[in-house]
Amino acid sequence: MIPAAFEYVKASSVAQVIALLNQHGEDAKVIAGGHSLLPAMKLRLSQPAVLIDIAAVSELKGIKTNGGTLTIGAGETYHAIATSNTVKNACPVIAACTGQIGDIQVRNAGTIGGALAHADPAADLTAVFLALGGTVTVQNAGGTRTIAADDMFVSMLMTALDSGELITAVNVPVLSKGQGASYAKLKHPASRYAIVGVAAVVTVSNGVVSACRVAVTGAGPQAVRQPSVEKALIGTSGDAAAIKAACASAGADMEYLGDIHASEEYRRAMVKVYAARALTDAIAAARA
Repeated sequence: MIPAAFEYVKASSVAQVIALLNQHGEDAKVIAGGHSLLPAMKLRLSQPAVLIDIAAVSELKGIKTNGGTLTIGAGETYHAIATSNTVKNACPVIAACTGQIGDIQVRNAGTIGGALAHADPAADLTAVFLALGGTVTVQNAGGTRTIAADDMFVSMLMTALDSGELITAVNVPVLSKGQGASYAKLKHPASRYAIVGVAAVVTVSNGVVSACRVAVTGAGPQAVRQPSVEKALIGTSGDAAAIKAACASAGADMEYLGDIHASEEYRRAMVKVYAARALTDAIAAARA
């Protein structure tokens, strides 16, 4: 399958990308790794007239901590993130998640900004980002703004990004003592996309779960939080019985997808299983 004809521009700065997006509007698409966009183009589901390559834009690189925040440039690859000591020390669940995306070729090209901007239903980072309660910094012709994780994912392949906006950085909290996070997924054996993936972030204070965020990907059209699970676990000891009781409602109010890899019913069952696994590991990490 061959994409429709398009103009290709290799951008060298964020300013150039923003100018091109404003010039061409909906006819332009941004590409970094291209693992989601290129297949859609080959199927003619997406037919941009202009393709803007941002892989070489140095302003979109960089990994650093500032106080309680870890900031990752939107153009950083999965491999760079997975192998970064800064990420491993500040928020190890991000490193662990990116380290299991696709294969080495995918990890060397795919970027964190692209994963969040495209919001593929089976993407891993969407759930982790949502569970961490991060933010993205986006830029347009008028300046910059911040989008919270809870507002980011609207529907399948749809985000809160406006036309002409580019994600420039991803910000997540630095995990401190008493906090733990984990991502557990049932992966497709070939693509390693999440058939069901669950991310959990918990805080344990004086032996009791005092805060909890749980998010699911792969099972439905977009990553979503599980407020009923979170509410049920807060105030408990976080032991096996408490986790089992909390996960009884996991996925109860979700919209599900079914395909050749897993039915809606199977995904519904696996949400409970992987929510329990993620919470078990996150609580263990918080107590370590």
